Amino acid sequence: MFRKILGASLLAFSTLTTSLAVQAETIKLAVTDLVGMEELQREFGPFKKELERATGTTIEFLPVTNRTAGLEALRFKKVDFVLAGPAEYVVMQKRANAGVVVGLYRPNYYSQVVVKADSPIFTIKDLQGKRVGLGPVGSTSRHLGPIQLFADAGLDPLKDTKITHTNIRVAWEALKKGDLEAVGMGRSDLEGFLAKEPENQQNAYRIIARGGDLPNDLLMAGEHVPAATVAKFRKAFADNSDALIASVLQGADHVKRYKGMRFLTQVANKDYDVVRSMYKTAGYPEYASFIGD
Repeated sequence: MFRKILGASLLAFSTLTTSLAVQAETIKLAVTDLVGMEELQREFGPFKKELERATGTTIEFLPVTNRTAGLEALRFKKVDFVLAGPAEYVVMQKRANAGVVVGLYRPNYYSQVVVKADSPIFTIKDLQGKRVGLGPVGSTSRHLGPIQLFADAGLDPLKDTKITHTNIRVAWEALKKGDLEAVGMGRSDLEGFLAKEPENQQNAYRIIARGGDLPNDLLMAGEHVPAATVAKFRKAFADNSDALIASVLQGADHVKRYKGMRFLTQVANKDYDVVRSMYKTAGYPEYASFIGD
């Protein structure tokens, strides 16, 4: 009888252990600038499938409504990995002690300020008192980058311009209609908008300022994710780089954004000090230093 009970107990323990092991190999992934499961599947479905193959891990998408929701999901362990931009990394590292799995280098990733070709505005200083459209607060290329361009040109972006934060597509339409005099956006944003304009309108816009290249996007891990899991994923990116890059480029809207990209397994916190300075310029000094300071 004792042997039967012991045997049953060992079998139950083995089953429980196996079940826990399977659960441990399932991770949840969020992408901060995509809203809704349908968009996640369309843009990152191929990447998810390839990453599952490379790691032997089941991956589940977790849709988040905005950057703040992504941060809270990471803080409260509702998501394990988050794919986000430089600005999100600075906040998540500061408030959730998030760690880096891998960097996503994007060539020609910079901010710019765009006006209509027939505009009398030729420099940033000409925007004093003017209506300027920017992307949502916290966007690296659509908010922080342009804000820094204003400051570098001698304007106080919080006082000397009339800034409207909105969806970047809405801002583009407002620029076309003349409701805004300028829009700050990323390089790939402008390329995407111009590609959808009639051919005789693709030369109807000018760039009056460009910023330097911005730091990399990042795949981040929550503080609760085991170091062994992070190491396994980092190795998978190193060993399967070409296949994973190809899977990212299958996303309809991400071909322009990530064309020419590469994965970086060595990323330093100080690489993001330029973004911390932008936060200070934009009126958020709490993100001007990192957790190790």
